[in-house]
Amino acid sequence: QVQLVESGGGSVQAGGSLRLSCAASGYTSSTYCMGWFRQAPGKEREGVATIYTGTAASTTYYAGSVRGRFTISQDNAKNTVFLQMNSLKPEDTAMYYCAFQRGYCYPALAPSGFNYWGQGTQVTVSS
Repeated sequence: QVQLVESGGGSVQAGGSLRLSCAASGYTSSTYCMGWFRQAPGKEREGVATIYTGTAASTTYYAGSVRGRFTISQDNAKNTVFLQMNSLKPEDTAMYYCAFQRGYCYPALAPSGFNYWGQGTQVTVSS
């Protein structure tokens, strides 16, 4: 059973930066997809960024609203995924969730394909 633990959330002023971390345990594989999703009050959960790791290559996917500001990366040895968030905006305020699925990122940015989820970490961006 895969378990995910997020950390790194907090409160920051607009234009600031945060780095989220997600540590995975309970599963070891060279082929997997991990991603970040967020959900604000009154809105549906949406994909932020995902990363697929294979034996020889990795592929990243970004939501248009964060492309150029956020960067997803990973430390394969530690089964940890990071989300570096720069130039934060008030509309980035949400609960951020880490998710995992075996194999490819499918769908790339939709929650439906991810069957393991963390408990979330709150990100609040003030003006």
